Amino acid sequence: MGKTLLLCDCLGSQTVDADAIAAATGMTCSRVHTGLCQHQTDIAARALATGDVIVACQQESAHFEALAEELDVDVPGFVDLRDRAGWSDEGAQAAPKMAALAAEAALVLPEPRVLDVVSEGVCLILGPGDVAFAAATTLADTLAVTVLQSDDADVPLDRRFDVIRGRLTRAQGALAGFHLTIDGFRQIRPGGRGALGFTDPRDGAQSDCDIILDLRGDTPLFPAPEKREGYLRADPRQPVAVAAAAARAAALVGTFEKPLYVRLEESLCAHSRAEQVGCSKCLNICPTGAITSAGEHVSIDPMICAGCGACSALCPSGAITYDAPPVSSVFRRLDTLASTYRKAGGNEPRLLVHDDDHGAEMIRLAARFGRGLPADVIPLGIPALAGFGHAEMLAALGCGFAGVDVLLAPRTERDTPEGEAALANAIAGRAAVTLLDLNDPEALSDHLYTAQSGAALAQTVLSIGARRQVARVAAKALRPEGGVIDLPPAAPYGAVLVDTDACTLCLSCVSLCPSGALGDNEDKPQLLFQEDACLQCGICATICPEQAITLKPQLDLNDAALSQRVLNEEEPFACVECGGLFGVKSTVEKIVEKLAGKHAMFANPQTARMIQMCDKCRIAAQYHSENNPFSMGTPRRPRTTDDYLAERVADKPVRKDH
Repeated sequence: MGKTLLLCDCLGSQTVDADAIAAATGMTCSRVHTGLCQHQTDIAARALATGDVIVACQQESAHFEALAEELDVDVPGFVDLRDRAGWSDEGAQAAPKMAALAAEAALVLPEPRVLDVVSEGVCLILGPGDVAFAAATTLADTLAVTVLQSDDADVPLDRRFDVIRGRLTRAQGALAGFHLTIDGFRQIRPGGRGALGFTDPRDGAQSDCDIILDLRGDTPLFPAPEKREGYLRADPRQPVAVAAAAARAAALVGTFEKPLYVRLEESLCAHSRAEQVGCSKCLNICPTGAITSAGEHVSIDPMICAGCGACSALCPSGAITYDAPPVSSVFRRLDTLASTYRKAGGNEPRLLVHDDDHGAEMIRLAARFGRGLPADVIPLGIPALAGFGHAEMLAALGCGFAGVDVLLAPRTERDTPEGEAALANAIAGRAAVTLLDLNDPEALSDHLYTAQSGAALAQTVLSIGARRQVARVAAKALRPEGGVIDLPPAAPYGAVLVDTDACTLCLSCVSLCPSGALGDNEDKPQLLFQEDACLQCGICATICPEQAITLKPQLDLNDAALSQRVLNEEEPFACVECGGLFGVKSTVEKIVEKLAGKHAMFANPQTARMIQMCDKCRIAAQYHSENNPFSMGTPRRPRTTDDYLAERVADKPVRKDH
């Protein structure tokens, strides 16, 4: 791999097998040091000077970053082998896990896309006068402050900040881009003697700001307020909380990098077609309201998106994918962890998925003060737990993990992980995925040491392609017998069932199917279906005028699901004039039965017979009929020069000679 792994056993507190790690990863491993952050700093400095180094210590990363800055060399990479592997009751057997973690750290993953956000420090403080004015006084020298006063308390004479009154009726946006609408808007009149007065109220006042400090102690302005960047709240009855919120507001000045968490491919979105609503999973699950309907697809406001990843996990078409980092990076990490663990001699690894904050801290505390993680449990830190959906879970099982435990964080929304775990278990055919809602490091260790998992796949598969493809390949590996798997409601895989007695083969469903799962045959009245492409969006069932379509969530692992099959077909009707085939025989016969001789336009046999003609013959019959709607009078003769000259001669007066 071309990287050097700088090893340390942290004063002899862990067992590190440099040879085993090097053999499994192909990395160059240093000898095992004992105190690189202390008495062996000179050794670390010489290693950093050579470049392309990964230091096997996460705790003292700040020390090594400062050392690299002092030496004017690139900052090294870091991997935590101690807390995640070495400090454990089974630390002596952790060499395969250490090799897997080192190989993962050596991967070169794409950097997330970012957007520069410039905040100039324009701050709006909401709340009653006493607490709002005190906060404004504190921030006035740092921010451009305006107080929207919610009571009638006397206004201070401090003109370092402005004071307005009114009702905030609408608030949109996020940090450096809040847009506000205020009714009953009143501004201070700074002139005159005595107490400051206000202008007459007016509705519909518009304003913008960079930061909102909400001290009302009332309902938040936004859904999931803790995820809305630039929006800070504090209980006005708690001075410490107010001071902390004010301090955070003061720090929100300057240029910030906003990660672009998700990527949207509008053409793949199955939200709507022809004003018929289909899939709305992302709209229903987004906690911040960053996703809105935009016609036939959805729209995502990157400034509001907080990167929870739930939309990516639930999107059936892949129109929304997590991009910080990309989903493909997660698949690469899973493959690397599992394959390196096996190469180093490990068997039946288990995966522990956790977030970068709560979960990582739980692991560190369990390692330092408890039993640590078992030698066969490999941790995988990800930024968004809700984005680790059924495809990622199945990919982990497909690449050789015996089971997957997902350690939920206190702030993780439960709906998406619970639904995705249930879907993954249904596809896997066993309880291979477990959600852990634990806040005690000791309880985490106890569970992992006692939990039982099934056998890992002997023949693993690579996780390559889109999430649907990865899920299907993993499912076929987990269920080599094939067959059809019944899935929970709202699953993104399934079949379309058609009531052939009700279906008239109007093909409305075909024209609106966003994924092309439904098709037709140009040569014969047929409704075709390819199950592998079906998103279960429901547009076909909604648009069907005969209510002949129902959806069935399932996953067909047979190869037949990859090709089209006939859901309904009928004989075409033969034109009574030319014999050409057109339409559906039963439909034409029903129309003749209902209209011939019963409708004014088809009262005589000649016009009724036109119903049984193809388009070409019908036009010809109408043209030659007695009451031809295309007939016209005798065309006018074109006027020529001779006509104009003849008229001129006729109108010319006779000349008399004298």
